[in-house]
Amino acid sequence: MNNQSPHDFVRDNTTLTTTPLLPEIQLHLATEVTALWQATEETLAATNLPPPYWAFAWPGGQAVARLLLDRPELVAGKSVLDFAAGTGLVGIAAARAGAARVQSCDIDRFALSAIALNAGANGVEVKPVSADLVDRPLPGIDVVLAGDVCYERPMAERVTAWLRGVAATGTLVLLGDPGRAYVPTSGIERVGAYTVPTSLELEDREARDTTIWRLLPDA
Repeated sequence: MNNQSPHDFVRDNTTLTTTPLLPEIQLHLATEVTALWQATEETLAATNLPPPYWAFAWPGGQAVARLLLDRPELVAGKSVLDFAAGTGLVGIAAARAGAARVQSCDIDRFALSAIALNAGANGVEVKPVSADLVDRPLPGIDVVLAGDVCYERPMAERVTAWLRGVAATGTLVLLGDPGRAYVPTSGIERVGAYTVPTSLELEDREARDTTIWRLLPDA
């Protein structure tokens, strides 16, 4: 990526487009999935560039975003945190649904640029936040939204334990899950479900049945 800034790298390696499930929202997404993934892998050792999760609209996030647009009362007038935000899709949907304040958090600096670009493309205000919030309290947050965070056991267990504590303070916690291996099997309540069209370059099928769960304080 030479000396390109993250902002320029995201802009130059993506196309502004929509997904079938969310035609209302434009995102800077990779159209050459394999090529972009290989480009970042090739420079990983030299530049510490993480995989480009920010360049794809993962099914868990798409389902949560669709739910918010279909049921805006879940976030309208509330302070919302989009956790492990990637593209920022979920936070953008929350803003479109009338959230009073939206923060989209990710530890990848390229994701932060993608969030800013995507929010701008949709004319909404979303604050990109660069921090590892896991195990921290979230004062002032009414709703936490997490799409597709249960794909690796260590992360899933750590995040789930933290979010249960957040839920115990009265915060609404919603998880989007397209059938990942490590989603909790108890202490969850079904809120909605969608079939999300997917790419065979990213998933093992052309559509994923994706459930949005409310995470309860106690398993």
